[in-house]
Amino acid sequence: MYIPEGRKPAVLVLEDGTVFEGLSMGASGEFLGEACFNTSMAGYQEILTDPSYAGQMVTMTYPLIGNYGVNADDYESPRVYMGGFLVRELSRLHSNWRATGGLEAFLEENGVVGIEGLDTRALTRHIRTRGAMEAALSSTDLDTDSLLSKVKRAPGLVGRDMVKEVTTGEPYVWEDDTVGEPTFEVLAYDFGIKRNILRLLAGNGCRVTVVPASTTAAEVLRRDPDGVFLSNGPGDPGAVTYAVEAIRGILGKKPLFGICLGHQLLGLALGGSTYKLKFGHRGANQPVLNRDTGRVEITAQNHGFAVDTESLSACKFGDVELTHQNLNDDTSEGLSCDEAGAFSVQYHPEASPGPHDSRYLFEQFAQRMREWR
Repeated sequence: MYIPEGRKPAVLVLEDGTVFEGLSMGASGEFLGEACFNTSMAGYQEILTDPSYAGQMVTMTYPLIGNYGVNADDYESPRVYMGGFLVRELSRLHSNWRATGGLEAFLEENGVVGIEGLDTRALTRHIRTRGAMEAALSSTDLDTDSLLSKVKRAPGLVGRDMVKEVTTGEPYVWEDDTVGEPTFEVLAYDFGIKRNILRLLAGNGCRVTVVPASTTAAEVLRRDPDGVFLSNGPGDPGAVTYAVEAIRGILGKKPLFGICLGHQLLGLALGGSTYKLKFGHRGANQPVLNRDTGRVEITAQNHGFAVDTESLSACKFGDVELTHQNLNDDTSEGLSCDEAGAFSVQYHPEASPGPHDSRYLFEQFAQRMREWR
C-alpha cells in the first residue's frame, strides 16, 4: 500500500487470518483484543471512555471520525479503557465551540493504538458474517504471521473477569451541584459505570454512593439504601460470580435496577444463563419493543453477551417477565421480577449522545423505591 511521507504503516490481523492494512494513528504500539464495530455517527469520545470496551478494539462504521474534536466534559469515566481504535478516515481538523483538542492527540495521550485508512465497511461485513473475533493491531510488528501467532495465544473475553480491571477501588459519593436535595439514597455497583448514569440518577432525586464490584450483600444491607443500581461493564457476566452472589443476597430486600452488564448479572442471579452473541449490539439506533406499552424505542447499545430468557422459567424468586425485546434479532432487552423488586434493561437508557426514548426507566426506579419504603 502507499504510505504518505511522514506516516507509519499499521496492520490489523484477525484470528481467522484476515489482514487489513492502514496507517498508524494515535499511540505507537500493539494491542490484542476482541475486534467489534459500532454504528454510531457521533459520540466517539464517549465510546472511547466507556469502561465497557475494556479488552476490545472498536471499528467505527461512520467513515469520518474526529471532526468535532474532544473536550473535558464528554468523558464517561476517568480515563480511556479501550485498547484499539479503527477508522476509515481521521479528521485532522476539528471545529466545535466545546473542543479543547484533537482526537489523534487524545488517542496518543491515552495510549490508544489506532489505525486509519482501512476498509471499515469490508471489516464490518466480515465481522457480521464470521462473528466478533480476537485480533492484533500493531504499528510496531508488521509481520502478519507473528501477529497471528500472538492472536492465537490471546485469552479472549469468554470466561474472563474484566470487571476487576475497571471497578473503583474505594466507595465514593457522586457529587452533582445541578440538582436539589435528594429524596433517595442509592448504592450503585461499579462494574464499569458511566457518568451519565450517575447524572440521571441524581437528576431523579438520588444521592448516589458508588461501591466496588466486590461489595457483598451484607455490606449493602448494612448501609440500608433505598435502592441498589447495577451498572454496565465489560466482559463475560458468567465470570463475575462474586457479583451474582451479592445480587442474590439483595433480591427481595431492596429495589434493584440494572443496565447492560447489570441486566445480565441480574439474569444470572435470578437463576438464568447468558450466552455470547455472534457480533454483539453496538450503536445508537437499535429498535427495541417495550412489551408493556407496545411502543418501539430507539436505543443505544453496547454489549456482546445476552440473557437467555427461556432459562428464567424456574426462578425461585417469582415470575420473571420479558419486558423489552430487540426487533432485529428478538434477543432479550429487559426483564422484571416484581416479587423480588428487580428490573433491568440490556440497552443504555442514559445514552449520551443518543436517543432519549428510554429515560423514563430512571423515573420508574424512583417510583419503585417510593413504593418499597
